[in-house]
Amino acid sequence: MSAELGTELPGQYPFTRGIYPDMYRSRLWTMRQYAGFGTAEESNRRYRYLLSQGITGLSVAFDLPTQMGMDSDHPLAAGEVGRVGVAICSLADMQRLFEGIRLADITTSMTINSTAAILLSFYVLVARSQGAALAKISGTIQNDILKEYIARGTYIYPPRPAMRIITDLFAWAARELPEWNTISISGYHIREAGSTAIQEVAFTLANAIAYISAAIEAGLDVDAFAPRLSFFFNSHSNFLEEIAKFRAARRLYAKIMRDRFGAKNARSMMLRFHVQTAGSTLTAQQPDVNVVRVSMQALAAVLGGAQSLHTNAKDEALGLPTEEAARLALRTQQIIAHETGVTNTADPFGGSSHIEKLTDELERGAEEYIGRIDAMGGTLAAIERGFIQAEIQNAAYAYQQSVERGDAVVVGVNKFQQDEQEPPTMFRLDPALEAQQIARLRELRASRDGHAVETRLCALEAAARSSDNLMPHILACAEVHGTVGEISDRLRAVFGEYKEH
Repeated sequence: MSAELGTELPGQYPFTRGIYPDMYRSRLWTMRQYAGFGTAEESNRRYRYLLSQGITGLSVAFDLPTQMGMDSDHPLAAGEVGRVGVAICSLADMQRLFEGIRLADITTSMTINSTAAILLSFYVLVARSQGAALAKISGTIQNDILKEYIARGTYIYPPRPAMRIITDLFAWAARELPEWNTISISGYHIREAGSTAIQEVAFTLANAIAYISAAIEAGLDVDAFAPRLSFFFNSHSNFLEEIAKFRAARRLYAKIMRDRFGAKNARSMMLRFHVQTAGSTLTAQQPDVNVVRVSMQALAAVLGGAQSLHTNAKDEALGLPTEEAARLALRTQQIIAHETGVTNTADPFGGSSHIEKLTDELERGAEEYIGRIDAMGGTLAAIERGFIQAEIQNAAYAYQQSVERGDAVVVGVNKFQQDEQEPPTMFRLDPALEAQQIARLRELRASRDGHAVETRLCALEAAARSSDNLMPHILACAEVHGTVGEISDRLRAVFGEYKEH
């Protein structure tokens, strides 16, 4: 059992037992449901529906062209517009996305990385147009580019200029958006790519070390930006291991912030995190069984002390979730919160000899990985060498082999199969939405002040060639209806594009 547990309480350094003394007794986690598809109007309807059903925070999914810095009429965007998220090309789209939703009254999480600075600019302009005080609006922008090179692939620029955009956003938001979480350092996608629990913690915190180091090198004080850093983890199916994983990550992060970076503010040492249940564990076979998987994963996240949670819908292995499936996923969180009693105690598994042993093992394993990455020269060097990618690929391969041998049981897939009955009802995306989005984009280009757009895009390009903070220039382009593709192209012209070796 951890020697520290005897004296440590929830809300005390190193926060193994939770970052707040009362945890959910004083405030429940934020209940989010990740959503976005088609056009801004379609997604707006889903957000309003989810709000009517009791979600307490919005979570925006963007389509691949938006993630990759392409407008909806780019040749490579054909067939992908609005598919895996909502298509947002301009400020006008963002205004439609949040029509009738007061941004001053809700927190919003945006899962966007390479184009995070642009989408945040759109969001800020919408909030300002609604009369919201920017110093008070709250939410999270994922803005985690390193894991794109490691696990996911929606990068645009090479790693070093991409890091500059992130640290520019940190510095700008510290002044303009003091309540905003400027990054959500993501282990989720690392785990989805096949990593182990230890690797998820290690590589996520190694990425955090890289971001914090870059911000300090850019002249920022650690306690000025660290309190607004947030994290995003996966909740997988090994119930007890997942509870211990969240505890180990909190403890290790607190030590890193105090001992490596000299943070003095306790809030700089608190690992605040959002959790999503594990998409990679959902099965197309017997999709109703996914409800049980998600329930167990969500309960592990709550017992592990998450600040925010998304529960996957049972049909997400088949396509975008239907309204009914999204509602059931939300009800899962609400039952855990209001019917199970687990919120009445902070860290209810703390003190269990098995949980404490697992917590120690996970922390020790993650520390060893971070030591290896440090010895290579840090995360950027480890990515450039392919070390992190190879470790994840090897873990994914080993797991898949264990499934194929039958050592790892996946209910309904390699054991307990059944003949499929009627195919489940699936969400269908109207193919006409892509043409509608493209027509609207072209109307916008024809009706805006083209000279003002060109002037501000040129100023952005000049700033990219200098050491100026890019955020005011990106915001200025967004204000005159510069598009995601146009702004990204000006940065491409200076920074180039990253090609994986």
